[in-house]
Amino acid sequence: MRLGINIDHVATIRNARGSFHPDPIKAAKIAEKSGADGITAHLREDRRHISDQDIKTLKENIKIPLNLEMAATQEMLEIALEFKPERVCLVPEKRLEVTTEGGLELLNIKDKKKYFIQNIIKHCTKANIDVSLFIDPDLNQINEALALDANIVELHTGEYCNTNNKSIELKRIKKAVNFSVDKGIEVHAGHGLNFENVKEIAKIHNIKELNIGHFLIGEAIFMGLDKVIKKMRNIIDSGK
Repeated sequence: MRLGINIDHVATIRNARGSFHPDPIKAAKIAEKSGADGITAHLREDRRHISDQDIKTLKENIKIPLNLEMAATQEMLEIALEFKPERVCLVPEKRLEVTTEGGLELLNIKDKKKYFIQNIIKHCTKANIDVSLFIDPDLNQINEALALDANIVELHTGEYCNTNNKSIELKRIKKAVNFSVDKGIEVHAGHGLNFENVKEIAKIHNIKELNIGHFLIGEAIFMGLDKVIKKMRNIIDSGK
């Protein structure tokens, strides 16, 4: 199971002072040396943390794959085609949200929006950029992702992480994972994962990748970034 490290909130701290420190590129290189299999960065419409320059510099300076999280817009498609990350992950984006609040809603969107998502997948695939859709662990959403020609989905684990009744959400995730794999879709997962709640997710062998950010960046204040990544890497490997 691959481990992707989201470095958004290193940039959040940097931007709080409007300076150059801490440098998210340095964080990415530490992650690379500490067992990460990829780097994730969300280039938001309002550029609240990661910047266009960060994406350019990441692509030029890291050896592991770059996963660009982005909204399904023409602007972001053009940026992806310019910088050519190894993968883009299409996520819902609301201007006033603190963090991504759930997966893409694929069931009740207009045909024009569906066509545009399909067009992003087409253009990125042509440019050798893999495309993942960030969705809730719902079978109907997975079917819609399949209809849009997606071959990777990232399941939103936020509900599992936030609920007190984790067994129900865990069953829902397992069902979604198995359904996706049966349909020929590669499965990733992420959102809200920490040292404790990741343990059961890591046991789901058909998940190919976990993307984790906020918790690890926060915990790095106390332990150091290299140590938290190595600890998370060990927990995930133990789940196998």
